[in-house]
Amino acid sequence: MNPIFDPADFRLPAGIVHVCAGGETAALRSHDEALLRYVADKSSGLPGRTAQEREIEAARAGLARLWGVQAGDIGFVSNVAEGVSIVAESLDWREGDSIAIDAHEYPSVVGPIAMRRAPVVALRQARGGEPDRLAACVDASTRIIAVSYVSYLTGERLDLKALRALADRVGALLLVDFTQASGYLPIEASLADFAFSACYKWMLGITGVAVAYWNRSRQPDWSPASAGWHSFAPGSRGYDTLPALQPDAMRFTRGNPAHCPIYVLNNALSYLSQYDTGDLQRHVQTLTVALLEALAASQIAVMTPADPARHGASVCIASPRAAAIVEALNGQGVYAWNGHGRVRISFHGYNGMDDADRAAAALRSAMR
Repeated sequence: MNPIFDPADFRLPAGIVHVCAGGETAALRSHDEALLRYVADKSSGLPGRTAQEREIEAARAGLARLWGVQAGDIGFVSNVAEGVSIVAESLDWREGDSIAIDAHEYPSVVGPIAMRRAPVVALRQARGGEPDRLAACVDASTRIIAVSYVSYLTGERLDLKALRALADRVGALLLVDFTQASGYLPIEASLADFAFSACYKWMLGITGVAVAYWNRSRQPDWSPASAGWHSFAPGSRGYDTLPALQPDAMRFTRGNPAHCPIYVLNNALSYLSQYDTGDLQRHVQTLTVALLEALAASQIAVMTPADPARHGASVCIASPRAAAIVEALNGQGVYAWNGHGRVRISFHGYNGMDDADRAAAALRSAMR
């Protein structure tokens, strides 16, 4: 089983198995041109700023196609935590309010709400591995169900349709982080009220920009509680009357969007658009299943559900020796990821079955 992407399109060191997409993907070589184009536009005065604005709109259109929404639903923030913070600040929280999360949810999804001081918001934490475990944490006090579509820690994939129904039953918002999914899984963003994603993993971008999605159909009256110059509609001047906000999701973007990372993101989205997302999903999950089966045969326990309907593109192994194991893998030419007491192997379109086989063999050796 050969890679879907041409590995020569990426900065992949010779002889290296790059299986850490859940941390950082290898960079496209064509990003060089995108970066130079940004530098040239930045140096070109007002026409250069006009070119930068065109790049932003092209990236919004590309993300809208990828997520199955309208371009006006897409804005930009610097990172997922900033986007979640903007939503959290906008809500009229009441004493006794709670949010429902998985006990191992990513900190950027939880931290902006958990750190609130007035009022304190209760964290209802689901534990264990049952697919419907969040239901026990949801009741009339629930303001937000906050989840990652695919877990950074275990690689588990959640049923967003079931969570949408659960949120609707109690009148809660559904907030989703697509970071560990966008770029290889079909995304149905409209299931969420708000959604965010970093861009430097499977979307093949770089750090400095994250996607912010506002479901204007479900939350037509939403507005942030704070703003910057870019959040206001163009042409706003003076404060005798508070300026109108941007009419779409660009109200998330308080100051200048991160133009340089957006040039890179737009180039990455153009590259991804050559490939069917369903084909990418089948490809990476075939590799994931192959690795899971190889590890099971070697009696290496994993955190990732075996059912392809319940996982993404990563295989995660809990170990107190995770850092040493990843270092040993690197020594064998296999780039994996460490953190939070687990080893993570993640596939993308530039990987093939040889990579999965080599990763399995290297893991067996490293874990001995």
